[in-house]
Amino acid sequence: MPARERILVAMSGGVDSSVAALVLRQAGYAPVGAYMKNWINEDEIVGHCPWQQDIADARAVADHLGIEFRIVNLMQEYRERVVAYLLDGYAAGLTPNPDIMCNREIKFGVFRAWAKDHGFDAVATGHYARRIETPAGCELHEGLDSNKDQSYFLARLGQDQLRDARFPIGHLLKPELRALARAAGLPTAEKKDSQGICFIGEVKMADFLRAYVPDAPGPIVDAVAGRVLGQHRGLHFYTLGQRRGIGVPSNTDHAAYVVVGKRAADRALLVAFDRPNAPGLFQTEVRLHSLTWIGPPLTSPARLEGRVRYRDPRVALEFVPESETTALIRFDQPQRGLAGGQVLALHSGSKLLGAGIYV
Repeated sequence: MPARERILVAMSGGVDSSVAALVLRQAGYAPVGAYMKNWINEDEIVGHCPWQQDIADARAVADHLGIEFRIVNLMQEYRERVVAYLLDGYAAGLTPNPDIMCNREIKFGVFRAWAKDHGFDAVATGHYARRIETPAGCELHEGLDSNKDQSYFLARLGQDQLRDARFPIGHLLKPELRALARAAGLPTAEKKDSQGICFIGEVKMADFLRAYVPDAPGPIVDAVAGRVLGQHRGLHFYTLGQRRGIGVPSNTDHAAYVVVGKRAADRALLVAFDRPNAPGLFQTEVRLHSLTWIGPPLTSPARLEGRVRYRDPRVALEFVPESETTALIRFDQPQRGLAGGQVLALHSGSKLLGAGIYV
């Protein structure tokens, strides 16, 4: 990172982005902090959204570091590009990933564009990921802390976006980051990590969907026996592979039901006992659409690795392109609960190549 760069740091009010600003400051930069005001939930429709406290915490860190602080209002763009995508996906029976879309469309989309328009060269975030410059372009690698690695959420960035991205904490382990925050006396040093939807706050997905997607009841059907076990409020509350919250009891052997499919014709939620032979639960082949690449696209079959969801280990697979934006994936080992709308991150070791969405 050249010292003459003007860097805008996305400060969420959490400890990770606080330390990102700290690391840049200690490296001799004069970063500017900015809070992205994406969602304020004024009516508290779906629970507590602590945006006011987050702004206060981010501002306190900026003041402590002696750097400028700004608030960037992206509420309209967030609603149009992330919330609408999320709600439309669930209403269609898919399982979209709002965090990946937030990074692609908001943090490294409109926020990055705002930064460039205001004279900044790059945008920094508190992601646990590493950006490596090479003669062929920028590469995205996993963060060194395997327990906190967030490269999966950056899987759909493009080369131009990565070129303007900075990840100052990607080389740190979480305990090291906390120690840096404490040593520097940051106001957020002991603040707990948030677990909510990207920039919506401490909100559970089911509560969010209940507030914005109308109920569409239907039967809960045993996919093997064909009998009706109960009723559900809407298919959008469930995803393939889900065990908890289905609303039907276990059998006498204490085998739990798991979601194995959705039937649009009668809005049936298909379930089966959670066993290796449960129909539709495990897949060895999937198709991807909406392929994106960080570097040059792969146009020939290749042996790769993939992360089928966040926190899952990389698994071996064969990548077979079918068009510029679609591909067939053959896994070496069956994978559990791959739901339409979710994202498969494609890897060569720790290097992230690109990503596609399950059909």
